Amino acid sequence: MSDRKVRVRFAPSPTGPLHIGGVKTALYSYLFAKKHNGDFILRIEDTDQTRLVEGAEEYINKSLSWCGLEPDESPAKGGPHEPYKQSERNKTGRYKVFADQLIASGHAYYAFDTSEELEAMRERLKAEGGDSYQYDSKSRMSMKNSLTLDEAEVNQKIEAGDNYVIRIKMPIDEMINFTDMVRGDISVNSSTLDDKVLMKSDGMPTYHLANVADDHDMEISHVIRGEEWLPSAPMHVMLYKYLGWEDTKPQFAHIPLILKPSGQGKLSKRDGDKLGFSVFPMEWKDPESGNISTGYKEDGYLPSAFLNMLAMLGWNSGTEQEIFSLDELIETFSFDKVQKGGAKYDPEKAVWFNQEHIKNLGDNALATLLSEQFPDLGVETGTLMMICKMMKERVKFVPEIYTKGKYFFENPQEFDEKNRRKKWKEATPEHIEALVNKYYDLDEFVPDILQNLFEEYCESHEVGFGALMAPLRLAITGQGGGPPIFDIMSIIGKENSIARMRFAIEKFSKEESA
Repeated sequence: MSDRKVRVRFAPSPTGPLHIGGVKTALYSYLFAKKHNGDFILRIEDTDQTRLVEGAEEYINKSLSWCGLEPDESPAKGGPHEPYKQSERNKTGRYKVFADQLIASGHAYYAFDTSEELEAMRERLKAEGGDSYQYDSKSRMSMKNSLTLDEAEVNQKIEAGDNYVIRIKMPIDEMINFTDMVRGDISVNSSTLDDKVLMKSDGMPTYHLANVADDHDMEISHVIRGEEWLPSAPMHVMLYKYLGWEDTKPQFAHIPLILKPSGQGKLSKRDGDKLGFSVFPMEWKDPESGNISTGYKEDGYLPSAFLNMLAMLGWNSGTEQEIFSLDELIETFSFDKVQKGGAKYDPEKAVWFNQEHIKNLGDNALATLLSEQFPDLGVETGTLMMICKMMKERVKFVPEIYTKGKYFFENPQEFDEKNRRKKWKEATPEHIEALVNKYYDLDEFVPDILQNLFEEYCESHEVGFGALMAPLRLAITGQGGGPPIFDIMSIIGKENSIARMRFAIEKFSKEESA
C-alpha cells in the first residue's frame, strides 16, 4: 500500500432493487476501506435518467443500513466532495469541462450520426464480413463526425441545435497496460476497443466519463467493482491519461460474479424465483407492477450471516474458518485471496451461515430481534432471553424461535397425532394426574426439582422414564421433540403446566371413549 489515503466508493445506479451482487461489491469495498483506515463512500450514478426507478435510491440506502455498511460520505450524509449524485454534479457543468478538454486535445470528437445511420453502419460491416461491428478507429472515418466534417460544418451543426454525442478517440494499435489487484497484469490493444460515448445528446455524461471524473474529484484511491466492468477498464485508463491524471489514477479490482447454483451464468432474480430464494437484501415492491419480491431480511437472515455468506462467494481467508463477524472480515480480508472465477451461489450454504450466526448471537440481541418481528408475544425480556437460549440451536431463522416454539407463548391447539397414538397408553392419564398432584404442591417450580420428582415417581411406580416423558412432553407442547421438557415447564410456570397436563388428560380420554 502507498501513503495515499484509501478512499473507495460504491456507485450503484438507482434503476431497480439492489442485487446481492451489488451488496457484495459494497461489502468488499467496505472491508478494504476499513482494514486500511480509509473512507467508504456511497455515490449515486443516475446519469441514465430514462432508467431511473422510483424508490430505488431509498432502497439502496436502507439496504446498506440493514447490512451495517454505513458510508462515511453519501448523498444523505454529505461530505467534503458534495454532491454525491451525478445528476446534481452534472448541473455544475463539470463533466462538460472535461469533455471539452478532451476535444481540444484531440482525444475526443463530436459525432452527429443518427440511430438509423449507426444501424446502417453495423449492417454494412456485417455484410463486409469483418470481425468488428462497432464505432471504432476503423469505422469512424466513414461516419458523420468532427473527424470527417470540416470545422465550419461542425460549428454550424452545433449552433443549429443538431443532436450530437461526444466520443472518445481511441488510439490505433497502442498497448494499454494496467494492473488489477485480482487479475494481475492486463494488456489490451487499443484497436480492439470502440470509441465509447462520453457525453450523450441530452447533455448527460455516460458512466465512462462521469465515473472517471468523479473518482478523480473525490480522490478515490481504489476502484472496486464487478468483473462485468473489466472490458471498460482499458478505456478508463486512457481517460486518466488523456485528462492528465495518470499520477492519481486509482488501482483497480474487478471482483468475480455470483453465479447460478448450477454455475452456468450470472445469478438472476428469475433463478431465485424458480429455486425459492431471494436475490435482494430486503423486500422490494415494484412501483409499476406492485409485485413484491422478498428479501433476506424478511426471510429471517441476520445481517452478519448475510454478509458472511456474500464474503465467501469469491474470497476465503486461506484457513479452515468459515464463520466471521464483520470485524473479523475487516481484519482478515485481502484481495490476494479473492478468486478470479465466478462463485456459485448455494442456497443451502446460505441457510447454514444463518444457522451458525444465530447460534453465536447473544441471547439479549436475539430476544430483541424476535420481539421486533413479533411485538405481541406478551413475555418479559428475561424470559424471552431464556427461550432464545433454549431454541437457538434448533432453528435456522429467527422467526422459527416463535413458530417452532409457539408452546412457550400459548397453549398448544394441535397435538402430534402419530406421537399420541404411539406414546399415550391406557395407564398414561393416571400417571400424568399423579404428576399433577406432586407438582401442584411445589413452591419452587424449577427444572431440577421437576426432574427429580419425575424420576422418583417413575422409579417408585416402575415406569420407564421415556414411556412417561413422551406423553408429558406431548401434553405440555403438543410435539414429540424439543428442548428439555422441565426447562419448558419452568418457563411457562406451574399454573400453565398443570392446566395443560389436565387438558391433555381430558382431551385424549374423550377422544378414546368416543
